[in-house]
This record gives sequence, C-alpha cells and structure tokens, in this order.
Amino acid sequence: MSLLVHTFVRDAADGFVLLEDPAHGKTLAGFETTRTRLWGSDAIRALGARFFPRLDGDDLYVEPPDVDAFLAECEALRPHLADLARQGGYETDYVGRRFDNIVAAAHRAKSVGGGVLVW
Repeated sequence: MSLLVHTFVRDAADGFVLLEDPAHGKTLAGFETTRTRLWGSDAIRALGARFFPRLDGDDLYVEPPDVDAFLAECEALRPHLADLARQGGYETDYVGRRFDNIVAAAHRAKSVGGGVLVW
C-alpha cells in the first residue's frame, strides 16, 4: 500500500476538505513501510524532526498554523536525505522524489491557508 500526501482546508464544521492535488505520482509519499523505516525512524528523530516521526503509527496532519514550522523542518532534513535513504534501505532518488512531493504539498497548503495530510 502507498503512503500519500494531500493538502486540505478546514470547513465550517472543523472537518477537512481535500484539495485538488497534481496527478502523475505527485501525491506519493512512499510505501507503507516508509512510516517506520524512513519518516518515523530513529535516524530522523535523531535529527530533531518532530513532524515526520508522527507517521510511525499514525497519519500526519500538519495544521495550517504549523505549515511554516513543517517547511522549516523539511529544509533542515533536506541535506540528510541520502543518509536517511541509506539507513532505511531506500534509493536516494526514491526518497528525494517522495520528499519533494511532501514539500510541494506544504507549499500548496501555505498558499491557500491549508494544511498537509500524509496518510
């Protein structure tokens, strides 16, 4: 099963509405195993990540007020992607493409005052 990334906005009832996201694999965030072997790994926790480790056992909701902090975390992690990929047993390009999809979703969310869902 695949791990996906989408953008959302909150509705009047405090539920959420998924926004139209790009096609052609741009919503892919990894395999289900990347929850623990990559995004929720001890290696990413050791780098100080606080958002990504939530994927180890749950979906990640980045609420609109937290999108800037999430983007800052992404930029702090970017230089370490090759090491994270190697430690998780993934190809660097695979991790880079999935990471770029997540970052792009965060930028889309920020532009509309929305949030990010990785599930």
